[in-house]
Amino acid sequence: MSKDTRASTRKMKHTRVRKKIQGTPERPRLTVFRSLKYIYAQVIDDKSGHTLVSASSLVNSTAKSKDSVLAAKEVGLTLGSLAKEKNIQKVVFDRGGYIYHGRIKALAEGAREAGLEF
Repeated sequence: MSKDTRASTRKMKHTRVRKKIQGTPERPRLTVFRSLKYIYAQVIDDKSGHTLVSASSLVNSTAKSKDSVLAAKEVGLTLGSLAKEKNIQKVVFDRGGYIYHGRIKALAEGAREAGLEF
């Protein structure tokens, strides 16, 4: 029997979630990827296969501290404001197989504060 790594287990969970969640033009999908150092988020229309808005702590973060939760919240605020500029109010949240805790939760709360509904 082979042992699953954390990454492969997360990918299996993400695949399971993606069977149920799809982004439409009216309600696109907000997806999250978390690396050890940065966090990335995109708003995707799955019908056309296009990324409508994206933000990451690599590019969009102004946090000078090493607090990754604060950086994730900033990414959520940035993503929410960019989505509002493109007239996107409602999204479906795809947590990417991660637990809704810590940086993922902070990003979601930041996006909600910026005005996104999910």
